[in-house]
Amino acid sequence: MRTLLALGMIAALGVGTAHGAEPKKYVVPRTESGQPDLRGVWNYGSDTPFERPPQFKDREFLTPEEAAAISKQIRDRSAQIEAGDGGTPIDPTGGYNQFWMDYFGQGANLRTSLVIDPPDGRMPPVQSGVKVENGGLGPDTNGVRPVRFRVGGINKDGPESRGLSERCLMGYSSGPPFVPSLYNNIVQIFQTRTHAVIMTEMIHDARIVPLDGRPTLDPELTQWSGDSRGHWEGDTLVVETRNFTDKTTSFRGAGTAKDLHLTERFTRVGANRVDYQFTIDDPKTFAKPFTALIPMVRADGDLYEYACHEGNYGLSNILSGARQDEQEALAKKGGSPQ
Repeated sequence: MRTLLALGMIAALGVGTAHGAEPKKYVVPRTESGQPDLRGVWNYGSDTPFERPPQFKDREFLTPEEAAAISKQIRDRSAQIEAGDGGTPIDPTGGYNQFWMDYFGQGANLRTSLVIDPPDGRMPPVQSGVKVENGGLGPDTNGVRPVRFRVGGINKDGPESRGLSERCLMGYSSGPPFVPSLYNNIVQIFQTRTHAVIMTEMIHDARIVPLDGRPTLDPELTQWSGDSRGHWEGDTLVVETRNFTDKTTSFRGAGTAKDLHLTERFTRVGANRVDYQFTIDDPKTFAKPFTALIPMVRADGDLYEYACHEGNYGLSNILSGARQDEQEALAKKGGSPQ
């Protein structure tokens, strides 16, 4: 049984079989205009770490048994949290458990990291003097505006002090580029002869990518998701994006995105799989470019609207709760409530 499972995993990942037989070449379906068909709803969730853990050193792939053991550890840890009080240092309320997670949305990925270049599976260092600030679900960072990270905040003095996802400006996992996160790792791709539309579940942002060779925007015109232009290289849709605003980080909390050049590649490799690859090229933030490869698998069902500001009371509750804390602290000191 274990041997059959291992062979099935390896074959599904397109790396051949134990007998060395070449897998049958996949014939990519075409749209009405003759383009490779990327249309559909895709899940890019994964339990593969973005960077290679030190214990794997120069190993690019796990064995199927190792991958299964790691997945079991994640599931067991989640079950222990659910069986207890639910609180953890990053989630003190116990609001998230395995039911909500997309870690296992696409099955086994035998890579030891999503980063495939540099070959060591690690991101290059940031340039000297570049600030790295990630926010998170823990205490506020006591930083300064503008808040460029997506989760958490620097204080609770006003909405501008909160992260971009709390303000419903940018989803914390919606990219670009797409990086697997806890949940809502869903994207839907639409195509016409002259455009592709890449719509994310998180914040339901729709990025419209011209494919007709039109020039890029003036560099002074910056946007939250940048200015994207696409073209075909064989069966691969290549999307190059520049003109990001300096009000977001370049990648993973480092620097600003002002000089970021992002290249994404979407390649249909199976009936139910698209390989998504992206390269970060930002010499003012990182010592050299780096590339990640993330399998996306077909998701059954529709993409539903992620209504953020529409009926979302989270941000106002954060700020009103902070004002209440201030009033209670003032009362304890003998002051008069405002």
